[in-house]
Amino acid sequence: MRLVMNEPVERMEGPYRRRWWALLVLCLSLLIIVMANTALTVAAPDMTQDLGLSSADLQWVIDGYTVPYAALMLLLGAIGDKYSRRGALVLGLVVFGGGAVSGYLADSSTAVIAARAVMGVGAAMIMPATLSLLAATFPRAERAKAITLWTATAGLAIAAGPLVAGALLEDHGWSSTFLINVPVAVLAIVGALVLVPPSKAGHADRIDHVGGLLSVVWTGALVYMIIEGPHFGWGVKAITAAAVAAAGLLGFVLWELRHPRPVLDVRRFTDRRFAGSNLAVALFFLAVFGAFYYLTQHLQFVLGYDALDTGLRMLPLAGAVFVGSALTGYLTPRVGMKWTVGAGMAGGTAALALLTRVDAGSSYGDFVAPLVVLGLAIGLALSPCTDAIMGAFPEPELGVGGAVNDTSLELGGSLGIAILGSLLGTSYADHLADAASGAELPAGTLATAQDSVGAGYAVAQGVADKAAQLAEQAARATDPQQAAQLKAQATQLAGNARQMADAVGSSFADAVAHTSLVGAVVLGIGTLLVAVLLPRGTQTVQEEAGTAEQAGAADAAEGAEAPADGVETTEGVESAEGVESAEGAEVADAGRHR
Repeated sequence: MRLVMNEPVERMEGPYRRRWWALLVLCLSLLIIVMANTALTVAAPDMTQDLGLSSADLQWVIDGYTVPYAALMLLLGAIGDKYSRRGALVLGLVVFGGGAVSGYLADSSTAVIAARAVMGVGAAMIMPATLSLLAATFPRAERAKAITLWTATAGLAIAAGPLVAGALLEDHGWSSTFLINVPVAVLAIVGALVLVPPSKAGHADRIDHVGGLLSVVWTGALVYMIIEGPHFGWGVKAITAAAVAAAGLLGFVLWELRHPRPVLDVRRFTDRRFAGSNLAVALFFLAVFGAFYYLTQHLQFVLGYDALDTGLRMLPLAGAVFVGSALTGYLTPRVGMKWTVGAGMAGGTAALALLTRVDAGSSYGDFVAPLVVLGLAIGLALSPCTDAIMGAFPEPELGVGGAVNDTSLELGGSLGIAILGSLLGTSYADHLADAASGAELPAGTLATAQDSVGAGYAVAQGVADKAAQLAEQAARATDPQQAAQLKAQATQLAGNARQMADAVGSSFADAVAHTSLVGAVVLGIGTLLVAVLLPRGTQTVQEEAGTAEQAGAADAAEGAEAPADGVETTEGVESAEGVESAEGAEVADAGRHR
C-alpha cells in the first residue's frame, strides 16, 4: 500500500476502492470548520469574562472568522481547481491549525479576533475542497449518497460543537476550545495524503483573477455590512460597506458576462434548479443559524444549564439530522428533489413556529420537538440542494461549485445571526424596559441590562449581592434602629433582584418567541419561492450532470482532432468517432468512474 496516494481517480480502471475512507477524511475536515463557530457560542461567556470583552469585541470574535471565510471561497476554489484540490485542502488545514494555536495563546480581544480571521482563511480553502474532492472521487451513481453523508456531518457539527466545548470547559479554560482543533487537523492532513486521491481540472486555463478579486470585494463587503449594520448601527462604516458591495457585485456580474473563461458563469443562475437550490441553502441556514444563536443562549442563561449540559441538550438535533438524511436518500430518487426540499423547508418553518410558544414558564421539554423537527428538516432539504448545485458544474469547475454552495450557506448563516440576532436584541430590550419598570433601577443600570440577556442577569446578581451585603451589615449593627433600616433596605433590594431576574428571563423568552415568528414567516415565504423555482421530476440532477459531462466529452473530442503527446492523429479521430457512435454511452460510463 502506498504511503501517499498519488494516482488520480481518472487514471484508475474502476471506482477508487478506498473512496469511503476518503469521504471520512473529507467529513472530518468539514466537522472542525463548522464546529469552530458552534463551539464558540458556548465558550463565549467565559471568554468575555476572562478578557473583559465588550459586546462589540465579542461580535467581532465571532464574525472575524466569517468575513474572510465567505469572501475568499470562490477565488480559492478556482485556484484549487487549477493547481490541486487536495493541496488546497492540506494547506487549508495547516492554516486553520495555525490559527487555532494562535487562538489558544491569545490574551487579548485583538489577538483572538486575528486568530479567528486566520482560521477563516483556512476554512475558505478547506470547505470548497471537501466538496470538489468528493465529487471527483465518487462515481455519479454514488455521489448523492456521499453528499448526504457530507451534509449529515455538517448537521452533526452544529450540535457537536457545544457538546465538545462544554466537556472541555468543565476542567479547562475557553482557550482549550481552540486547541482541540489542532490534533483533528493533523489527523485530517495525514488522512488526506494517504487516502484522498489528488485531483485538479483537466485543463489549465488561466484563472480569471479580476473576477476572483471582484468576488472577494463584494462578498466581503456584503458580509461586513450584514454584521456591522444590525449590531452597531447604520453609520458610515455600514453604509460604505453597502455601497462597495453593490458596486462590487455589479462589476462582478458585468465582468463575468463578458469574460471568455469566467471564475463563475453567472448565467447559471438563470437555471431554475440551480437558482432554487442556492436560495434554499441560503434561506435554510438563515433560519438554522439564527435559531441556534438564541437557543443556546436560552438554554444557558434562562434555563441555567452549564456548557456541557447545553451541548447534551442539542443532541436531538444531531440525531434527527441523520434520520432526515436517510429519508432524503430514499425519497429524492422516487419523488424528486422539489418535494423533499419543499418538505424540509416546510419542516424548518414548522420548527420555528413551534418556538413561538416559548414563554417564561417554558422548560427544556418545550424545546425538544422544535429541535427534532429542525434536524429532520436539515437532513431532508440540504443534500438534494448540494447535489444539484455540484451537478451543475463540469469536472474542471468542481471547486467553484463547492465554493458557490458554501458561499450560499455562509451568507445565509451570516444573515440569520445578524438579522434575527438584531431583532432578538431589540425585542428583548423593549420587553425588559416594560417588565423591569417596578424594580426601581437607575436608568444606567437598566440600559446595561438591556444590552444582552447575560448582562441582564449580571445586573440582577449585582443587586442581589448588594442586598446580601446590607443584610450582613444589619446582622453586625449594634444600633437596633440602624439594623432595622439596613434589613429593610436589604429586603427591598432582594425583592428587586428577584423581580429583575424574572423580568430578564420573561423578556428573553418573549424575544425568542417574537424572533421565531419572524423567522418562520421569512422561511415560509422562502419555501413558496423555492417551490416555484424548482422544477418537477426525479432524475433531473443526473440529467444535468450528464449534459455537463457530454459537453466536456465534446470538447475532448474536438481536441482529439489534433495530435498531442505523441498520439497519432488517426487515433484521436477514431476516439472521437467512437464517442459519437456510442450515443453517449461511454460518456455516462466515464462519468460513473470519474
